[in-house]
Amino acid sequence: MQTLTQKHQKRRDTILPWQVSNCKMTMLSVSSAPRVLSLFPLALASLLVVGTVRLLLENCSDSENVISHSSAIEPPPFLSTSFLSNWSQCNIYDGKWVLDNASRPLYKEEDCPYLANQVTCQKNRRPDSLYQNWRWEPNGCTLPRFDARKLLELLRNKRLMFTGDSIQRSQFQSMVCLLQSVIPDGKKSIYREPGMKIFKAEDFNATVVFYWAPFIVESNSDHAVKHTVRKRLVKLDSIEKHSQHYKGVDVLVFESYVWWMYSALINATNGPPYNVKEYKVSTAYELALRTWANWIDTNINPQTQKVFFTSSSPTHLWSWQWRPGSDENCFNETYPIKEGSGSYWRSELSIDIMKTLTDVLHEMKIKVNLLNITQLSEYRKDGHTSVYTERRGKLLTSEERSNPKTTADCIHWCLPGVPDTWNEILYAHLLYGIN
Repeated sequence: MQTLTQKHQKRRDTILPWQVSNCKMTMLSVSSAPRVLSLFPLALASLLVVGTVRLLLENCSDSENVISHSSAIEPPPFLSTSFLSNWSQCNIYDGKWVLDNASRPLYKEEDCPYLANQVTCQKNRRPDSLYQNWRWEPNGCTLPRFDARKLLELLRNKRLMFTGDSIQRSQFQSMVCLLQSVIPDGKKSIYREPGMKIFKAEDFNATVVFYWAPFIVESNSDHAVKHTVRKRLVKLDSIEKHSQHYKGVDVLVFESYVWWMYSALINATNGPPYNVKEYKVSTAYELALRTWANWIDTNINPQTQKVFFTSSSPTHLWSWQWRPGSDENCFNETYPIKEGSGSYWRSELSIDIMKTLTDVLHEMKIKVNLLNITQLSEYRKDGHTSVYTERRGKLLTSEERSNPKTTADCIHWCLPGVPDTWNEILYAHLLYGIN
C-alpha cells in the first residue's frame, strides 16, 4: 500500500505562481518567468499538503553570502504588506537573507533554559549550525536591531499573548529567549496555567503568554498536552472558552494554519452542538475566522490593545521543489534556497486559506496587523528541526533518524532560527507604534 507521502509526491505539477524564483550564484533573485502558470484546481493543491501534514502530525555579509528574493514576479495583492516607520516607505517582507556571523544568533541555545526539546536542534545533535546565522534584510530599509530592554520597557505593566498551535509556541519561546537574557536571575520565571505557559519579568511587571488554541475557535484538541484525538471536531461558532483569556491583553498575536491541513475535510459544528457534519477545510476555516473576527471587532479597544495575525508558516516536505529530480525533504539541508534549485520553486501552502485570512482582516472594523512571514520563511529550507527533534514527547531514536524520509519534521523550526526574525518584525511594529 502506498503511503500518503508517496501518493502526494506524484502530484508534482502543482505550482503556486507567487512562489516562483530563479537563483544566481551570488545574488539570487526571482526571474522574469511567465506570470501565468498552469495550476491544478485549488482543491488538488490543497490535497498535496493535507496528506503529508497529516502523516507528519501523526507519526557573511559579502556577495557570496547573500540570497536576494526581490520580486520580478509579484505576489498576489493579498500578500503584499507595506511597512511604514521613520524610514522611507518599504515592503519589509521583500528582501534577502544575509549570512551574518557577527550579530547572529541573537541568543545561544544553551543560554536559554526555556526552550523545549522539540526545537533544541544543537542539543539534539544536529551537526551543522549555519541556520542560526542568517539575518533578514529588507530592500530599501533595515529592521531595527532587537533591543530586549527597550521592548521590556514597552511591555512594562502589560501582557503580550501568543495564541495558536506549536508553530506559535515556537514564536513564544523565541520571544522569551530574546527577552530573558537581560533579566537577572530571580527576577524572571515561567509557569503553567491550564492551556497556558506564562513568562514573567518581575522588574517590569511584563508578562509574555502562550495560549494553546490550534483552531482559534473551540475544538476537541484544545487540551494543551493531550490533544491527539482519533477524530477532530471543531466548533466553528464557539470562541467563548478561549476569548475569556484575551480580555484586557495589551498585545495579541494569533496564528492558525497547520492543524487545518490534517485532512481535506473536517468534522465541525456550526450552531447546535449535535449537528456534526463534514466541511471543506477552506469553508470551515472562513467560518471559524469570522467567529474570531466578530469577537475582535466587538471586544477589542484599539486605543489600548494591538492585534496581530501571523501568516502561514511554510513547510519544506519535498526536495524536488528546490532540487528538481530529487526525492527527499528538508533533511540535511544546510543553506537557504540557492543556485541549483531549478527554474521554479513550488509551495505546499494553501492559497485558499491565505486569501481567506487577508480578506477577513481587510473587512474587519478593528485594525489587525498581518505579520506576513510566509514568503521570507519559504526560502529557509535549512531551518527546520528535521530529525533533530522529538515526537510525542520523546526524542527520535537512532533508528528513526536513519529514515528521514518518513521521520524528518519539515514543519517546525529550530531555535535560535527563523522564528527570531518573525519576532524582530513584531518588535519593529511595536517599537514604531504601527497600528
